[in-house]
Amino acid sequence: RKNFIFNGDMAICQRATSASSLGATSGYHVQDRWRLSLGGSNTVRFTMSQDPETPDGFANSMKLDCTTAETNLGDSTSDYVIVEQRLEGLDLQTLNKGDSDARALNVSFSVRSPKTGVHTVTLYDTSNTRSISTTYTIASANTWENHSVSFAGDTSGAIPNDNTEGLTLWFWLMASTNYTSGTFNTSWASHVAANACNSSQVNVFDSTDNNFYLTGVQMELGNTATEFQHETYAENLARCQRYYEDWPLG
Repeated sequence: RKNFIFNGDMAICQRATSASSLGATSGYHVQDRWRLSLGGSNTVRFTMSQDPETPDGFANSMKLDCTTAETNLGDSTSDYVIVEQRLEGLDLQTLNKGDSDARALNVSFSVRSPKTGVHTVTLYDTSNTRSISTTYTIASANTWENHSVSFAGDTSGAIPNDNTEGLTLWFWLMASTNYTSGTFNTSWASHVAANACNSSQVNVFDSTDNNFYLTGVQMELGNTATEFQHETYAENLARCQRYYEDWPLG
């Protein structure tokens, strides 16, 4: 498979197809393999769901519907909201991370954001506490756009060849100054929280009118995005069941 991402088309939702009043607790709620990571005092609340609003070629998207807005991030320096996927080291050995032949990665996706402007994407190496970030810019609010970003190969910090967390892909949706006040880190380096998110990062949750959608996420080797690798529902489900399997009672 060329796509390192699981359930990039948001089709598998074993836990539920909707979860409300989110914003206080990190965890997996709706789409398999997709986790919400939340920090700070976070008064923001939203509903996460599987939604039929999609670009051509897809049947499902992840929707985050803001129900309680955060209009002043200055109230707390440590607030953030991230949509993330964690990948185990066994699936990442073709990256050659940590040696002179380290390979670049491209991440492509379809997104519909309520906010024009800068959005941040980060790769975080858990084993070696290293990270790299980049941005994409939304040109038209509430409109599906296709974007891709590239990350250079990392010649430092090999990823263990085991089932522990190797890399995590972060989509930033909101970030206060603890994560935006440093020197934005566009090259692999030891992770510093203040350098991780761009200082121009928009706040997706500044209004209860805001809905954020994401689908078609693909992470592949190289610097060039290629067509999304669709798979059957059965293949998608089976791969997700490595990490979670829901057994109905009775």
